Amino acid sequence: MTSGTPIHSEEMKTMATATITVKGMTCSGCVHAVTRALQAIDGVQKADVDLARECATVTYDAGQISVETLRQAIEEAGYDAL
Repeated sequence: MTSGTPIHSEEMKTMATATITVKGMTCSGCVHAVTRALQAIDGVQKADVDLARECATVTYDAGQISVETLRQAIEEAGYDAL
């Protein structure tokens, strides 16, 4: 028999938000490619990419990944991450 107390095996996440300048995007396809690259990273909760502002705002687990990891994903997708 079990008690009604839930057991949490997941450690507390340290969520952070970073805004990264992204150069080289020219259309909505570019926005989609950057968004997809960021969302493919374990630990990314949300990625909003803005073509007009040339930036990506990413909410992620800072205990699991770094801003440098986010930048690398953008670079690997073919864009400049500053």
